[in-house]
Amino acid sequence: MAIVTVNEDVCKGCGLCVDACPKKIMALDTTRINKKGYHTAHCVEMAECIGCAFCATMCPDVAITVEK
Repeated sequence: MAIVTVNEDVCKGCGLCVDACPKKIMALDTTRINKKGYHTAHCVEMAECIGCAFCATMCPDVAITVEK
């Protein structure tokens, strides 16, 4: 199982990671806002993550880390 970590202080909620995820388990958290005023990304089903790191690769702010 892979672990996806999003640095919420850096994430600007662009959604590129959501579009890049082949398993469609990345989403923007509309219930929370970071200190910059953005809805940040998060992994909604960590157990389904295959560790491809497409989300991390697409992130323009390098806010996502994927560990296996």
